[in-house]
Amino acid sequence: MSPQPGPGGLSGYAEHFVEPDGYLDFGRFGPPSTDVVETTAELTGQAARGDAGGVDELMTHELRARRAAARLLGAASADTIALLPNTSTGLFHAALGLPRGTVLVPEREFPSNLYPWRRAAALGRVRPVPLAADEQSRITPDVVRAALTTETVAVSLSAVDFRTGYRADLAGIREVIGPDRLLIVDAIQGLGATDLPWTAADVLVTGGQKWLRAGWSTGFLYASELAMERLEPILTGWSGVDDPYLYDGREHAPAPTALRFAMTNPSPIAAGALATALELVEHVGIDRIAAHIAQRTDELIDTVRSVGGLVLSPTSEHERAGIVAFTVPTADGAVVAKSLQEHGVSTTFRPDWIRLCAHASTTLATVDLVHRSLRSLPR
Repeated sequence: MSPQPGPGGLSGYAEHFVEPDGYLDFGRFGPPSTDVVETTAELTGQAARGDAGGVDELMTHELRARRAAARLLGAASADTIALLPNTSTGLFHAALGLPRGTVLVPEREFPSNLYPWRRAAALGRVRPVPLAADEQSRITPDVVRAALTTETVAVSLSAVDFRTGYRADLAGIREVIGPDRLLIVDAIQGLGATDLPWTAADVLVTGGQKWLRAGWSTGFLYASELAMERLEPILTGWSGVDDPYLYDGREHAPAPTALRFAMTNPSPIAAGALATALELVEHVGIDRIAAHIAQRTDELIDTVRSVGGLVLSPTSEHERAGIVAFTVPTADGAVVAKSLQEHGVSTTFRPDWIRLCAHASTTLATVDLVHRSLRSLPR
């Protein structure tokens, strides 16, 4: 049995971060590690100096990041990975690349997984079909199975729901849709916080600014062989083709690897930051990170319930990642959010829920701050 987390953050991981006790907003943004900050500063300085050969050296961080991403996913090689600045770019590649058919998309998805399909529909390429969740607000394999038709060419969903933290059964959904439909996954609320069968997806996209803690403008796309075969390279740019540095003015064929999803060269500074963040996750181990998050999540759930709060997130560990959404039925949500802020707790507040997100650097003192805040509410 793994040792239970102590009062601090996860040993070997938490020492790389400096956010204060009370930070529980990782579902919105994960403060980068000191390693990422140092890498960004070092590479920016290298770019500023303009040393001979400096640009070529900076560009090596793209491959470093792609290799680290492939290892984290358990993918075959870096050839399945393309660096992108954010999740939305990858979803637009998928939506505009599908030439026909219908795509099942959860009707209450995060907007980044809605607009690309709407834009593709407006161009007459594919038709998004709203996918209604079950009575527990989950997109399960059974829900997907019931919605499939002969016209369904893909299913697009989040690995972890941004509102409830429900963790999708990617392997089960993969089995249900079969080998000939694409499974498109937005992994941003799960990658770096939990271990899932990521390569069950045909297209996986993520930004690095949340649970991976790589900072903004970092992210990547993974593409399976089926995705490479099915998706047209509508948004492929000059750097995503064969012989991109042969400036002959002619149309070149798309690259045979996932690099075909590149529009232009990625920032080597962002690539270095992403590689550094991914390598820390790899060094510490996603299992250890997930175990610490699970323990802190249990403590937050117990804390919310101890003051009469209503937990909206799944409480079974196999159905959740790091998100705890809740309300306090006896208090206005804005009042609860203000109390948390006054006690030094950073959260995400929406009119119908408050979201707490613990990471492997989250301390027991942070949980105590939440408890004090909620206990202070008028009764």
